[in-house]
Amino acid sequence: MSRAQRIGEVVWEVPASARADMRVPARVFADEALFEAIERDGSLAQLENVATLPGVVDAALAMPDAHQGYGFPVGGVAAMELPDGVVSPGGVGYDINCGVRLLALPLSAAELAGRKEPLVHELARAIPAGPGKEARTRASADLDAVLRDGPRVWAEADDLERTESQGRLPGADPAAVSERAKARGAGQLGTMGSGNHFVELQRVARIDDAEAARAYGLAEDQLTVLIHSGSRGLGHQVCSDYVKRMENAMRRYRIELPDRQLACAPASSPEGEAYLAAMAAAANFAWANRQAIADAVRLAVARVLGESVARATRQVYDVAHNVAKVERYGGRDLLVHRKGATRAFPAGSADVPEPYRQVGQPVFIPGSMGTASWVLAGEPGSLERAFGSTCHGAGRTLSRTGARKRIEGGELRRELEARGITVRSPSTSGLAEEAPFAYKDVDRVVEVVQRAGLARPVARLEPLGVVKG
Repeated sequence: MSRAQRIGEVVWEVPASARADMRVPARVFADEALFEAIERDGSLAQLENVATLPGVVDAALAMPDAHQGYGFPVGGVAAMELPDGVVSPGGVGYDINCGVRLLALPLSAAELAGRKEPLVHELARAIPAGPGKEARTRASADLDAVLRDGPRVWAEADDLERTESQGRLPGADPAAVSERAKARGAGQLGTMGSGNHFVELQRVARIDDAEAARAYGLAEDQLTVLIHSGSRGLGHQVCSDYVKRMENAMRRYRIELPDRQLACAPASSPEGEAYLAAMAAAANFAWANRQAIADAVRLAVARVLGESVARATRQVYDVAHNVAKVERYGGRDLLVHRKGATRAFPAGSADVPEPYRQVGQPVFIPGSMGTASWVLAGEPGSLERAFGSTCHGAGRTLSRTGARKRIEGGELRRELEARGITVRSPSTSGLAEEAPFAYKDVDRVVEVVQRAGLARPVARLEPLGVVKG
């Protein structure tokens, strides 16, 4: 029998008393079906383990899209009180600052007419996709400058204003990033990578919140481009380096954990400070990477739709969903780990860009190829119940191997194109791994966070074409 108790309409909790080593409850936002999936795949057990970390406060949280990850479940949120709480690289993940950026074009889908295929083709040509790919632009950017300052090295002020933390985490130190990590990241600015990363051409299919949509500059049938990528090989290596370093340090700090994948160190320790400096540098690199991809999108738009359309292609927002940040809640300085969870600050928050402050921070929830994505706005409940967080996507229900066993990439491509979705991918096996049936129902996930008061729907986006690694 499950140790979890239902404590709200869409809230479940394993009390701290369930295990002798748990310091706080493990709490899940989900309806019955989504909770059963989270419990079944081992995510709940991982969340209970997170609740044992030194310094963790209030509760270890999982969003409705949660699934099993490295140490922390993907879709997990945990806050550690400073200065004594720990930082855990597994609570950020290997793709540091994986995140999403939305661009809005000044055209409707109807106005695109017969130019969809050429535009998707040009996007695929302009943005290198797949493992190990290097960029054709920005390759000469000073890497240390990017690690320190992110896209500020070259981006326009309007894009920076509409990027979480203006695209730069403080405290980034290139010296904390290993030479191996730098070598892996060199040349990768402006590349998509593989896995579930994508660039997707979409249309606004429905507006749910007219006021917020106007503030975000979105209208029904408008064209958008959603970019999903992260810190590439550089961020992966940073995580690998510091997991090993913290595994070796835990004995010195007398930290005992139920899972070595939760390897950690006090945030104020030399190991903790070094990781936070390297993580911030990798996060800055990721924001610069998405900026470079956005630049490539605008170039592709210019080639196919004209310079005037490209110049009027605006950034709506860019938000991370794999990062640890110092934030203040209830008079306490907390290090909030979000792994597969999105910051979702409500209206009035100082960290929300001024143009959006009256409606709340934009949040982007990608679905899967062939399904919808969502634009949400942060709600006050996110601060009250989830350290200013909400979900980050649909969430996997089937492993990549399991997906490949059920469908071949070429078959999936034909199915999607029969539904009017143009597909470009260099790998048919990689395409099969991201089949829509491998993911939860994104509409259901969004309904849960709305019912929980974490975020509200603003607009539903439907795919017209997708470029994948």
